[in-house]
Amino acid sequence: MLVKTAPPSAADLLNNSAWFPLLDESAQQRVMDDLREVEVAQGSALCRRGDVPQHWYGAIEGLLKWTVTSDNGRSVTLGGLSAGSWFGEGTLLRGAPRTADIIALRPSRVALLPLETFEWLHATQRAFDHYLLRQINERMHWFLGNFTAHHLLDTDSQVARALAGLFHPWLHPGTDPHLQVSQEEIANLSGVSRQRCNAALKALQAQGLLQIEYGGITVTDLAALRRKVE
Repeated sequence: MLVKTAPPSAADLLNNSAWFPLLDESAQQRVMDDLREVEVAQGSALCRRGDVPQHWYGAIEGLLKWTVTSDNGRSVTLGGLSAGSWFGEGTLLRGAPRTADIIALRPSRVALLPLETFEWLHATQRAFDHYLLRQINERMHWFLGNFTAHHLLDTDSQVARALAGLFHPWLHPGTDPHLQVSQEEIANLSGVSRQRCNAALKALQAQGLLQIEYGGITVTDLAALRRKVE
């Protein structure tokens, strides 16, 4: 008999995060009072380039991509945002309009923490400041690696890096070894065509790094997958 598990909640997201358990009791209560949740349909935008930032975001469920699209329609995907990810802090700290779109690759649920609450945490909670410093440093290091990857790595390794990114222990701590992700979604995250992505996944499967399954893939050797793109 199959046991139906409850979908993750905003409370689960908070309790499993690296920052919320470190707050004092009054700060935790304010966060819980101010946090709200939205659903983002597949293909829809959580936010758009040029929007004035109003929230800090946490991915409760689903998969989103961080992408920049030029005026002529060309786009570059900066990375994926899986369950457990918190994002958007850089734009809030800069106080400038958003420079990228956040698009749902599948139906997703996202927690929204208001700007006012984010700024209050930043001003009053030292542990939160430490978290933000680590978060920004980890993200900058990942983006620098992405820049290098797109210039130096072959397509198979670019796909491997996109997958490994979904398992980043700090930026995406809630990812399960089984990814309910389509090959089209992986291609989007990798910035390659679906055909090349398909070939790369088969090559990675042949190397024993993952298993292609109906409706997704399972990473079977995460350490080796990470070594491939280091």
